[in-house]
Amino acid sequence: MEWLSWIVNIAAIMIIIYMASVSLLYIGMFLVAGPRIKKERQLNREAHIEEISMNKDTFPISVLVPAYNEEVGVVSTARSMLALNYPQFEVIIIDDGSSDQTSEKVIAEFRMKEIDLAIRRYFDTQPVERAYQSTLFPHLFLIQKQNGGKADALNAGINFSKYPYFAAIDGDSLLDRDALLKTMKPIIDSNGKVTATGGTVRIANGSRIVRSEVEKVALPKTPIVLMQIIEYFRAFLIGRLGLSRMNMLLIVSGAFGVFEKNRVIKAGGYKVDTVGEDMELIVRMHKSIKDERSDQRIEYIQDPVCWTEAPSTVSSLRSQRRRWQRGLTETLWTHRSMLFNPKYKGIGLFALPYYLFVELLSAIFELTGYIIIVAGLLFAFISWEITFVMFTATVLYGSLISSLAVLLEEWTYHKYPDVKSLLKLFIWSLSEAFWYRPLTVLWRCEGLIAAIRGKGSWGNMQRKGISEEEAA
Repeated sequence: MEWLSWIVNIAAIMIIIYMASVSLLYIGMFLVAGPRIKKERQLNREAHIEEISMNKDTFPISVLVPAYNEEVGVVSTARSMLALNYPQFEVIIIDDGSSDQTSEKVIAEFRMKEIDLAIRRYFDTQPVERAYQSTLFPHLFLIQKQNGGKADALNAGINFSKYPYFAAIDGDSLLDRDALLKTMKPIIDSNGKVTATGGTVRIANGSRIVRSEVEKVALPKTPIVLMQIIEYFRAFLIGRLGLSRMNMLLIVSGAFGVFEKNRVIKAGGYKVDTVGEDMELIVRMHKSIKDERSDQRIEYIQDPVCWTEAPSTVSSLRSQRRRWQRGLTETLWTHRSMLFNPKYKGIGLFALPYYLFVELLSAIFELTGYIIIVAGLLFAFISWEITFVMFTATVLYGSLISSLAVLLEEWTYHKYPDVKSLLKLFIWSLSEAFWYRPLTVLWRCEGLIAAIRGKGSWGNMQRKGISEEEAA
């Protein structure tokens, strides 16, 4: 069995090198993001947006809210949209063939009346059957269509919308009152050079929600939700901010993003045959920008503005992570011609390879590492020295980077008001490598396999709703 031990030791060394390299890459991205984080920390956010809130010439925007079986939270989401601080906007809820009371709740709550359909045909979608307008809030609309999925619903919303910019919001999300101002400001300041922006998404589970606004930020009691909060810190504060500064941002979260409508129309709209429609559209927009040799940018806005309900059970989280991994795989495969292609500059030479080797294939490397550590200890395939180094690299790769993200959150935004909450997050972040990360790694591998086999679905998430009942 000496040959097997030799193979296992070589594999272990390769995985150690991989994890160390990725950890250094994360640190490098943090250093790139550092100046922006420092600037954000010193920023007077109220003064920063006051001017455009009073400016009647600010670009008007359509807020699109695709909803499928969202009867639990759709009214709260609509109220949150209506309370936005922005000079001119419309809210369009797209009921994508719901089988529950989604439409009925919206129609009753906002006293809606049926209106004539005025659909532009930018994209072909499943048939839109009816349109309604609120008698209480004339800028609130509801359209009902046959089921076609989230991407198809967004395309239908774009067809119905009348303004030059649109925001895509998940039907289970709430926005801070200044959300549109913060995300539109880079577009306005750049005079059109910024064509899309994405805001930070935060988890609302555990927080106190009053009249569709987050009144008090608090932590949930469930460990699996706590770990997702930490995960979001790392993804947004380190990953996306670093890529955004280099104009290589490939994901604008499906929960909240703002887009120039003409650029999305040029790119062909949302792709309906993928579960990762948000990332796929951004990659296609980058391709369109580079093909035109345009200097337009896609930016990430780091100030927290969007609150969403996170999966609170193991089964729903597993379904979500499998879906995310499948969507990532489909997007990379669809745009494989851009990989390592100098024509697309940083997108082809860095961003797409980063998502391939760090976000996609890391699941395989990490799962192999866990197997080697366990099998090596049980059957003595590898020396204790290599086992120790592998274990240390695993902890550094996961837990310590996550704990850094928690510290960054406190340094910049101070969203969690008490030291006890931050200490709790910090302690849980150190535990990530011992239970949470192995689980998500396994689910991501399942998602990769499902993508290769061409099987899988969106899956279901049992929602409790982020409303007054979610109060801590």
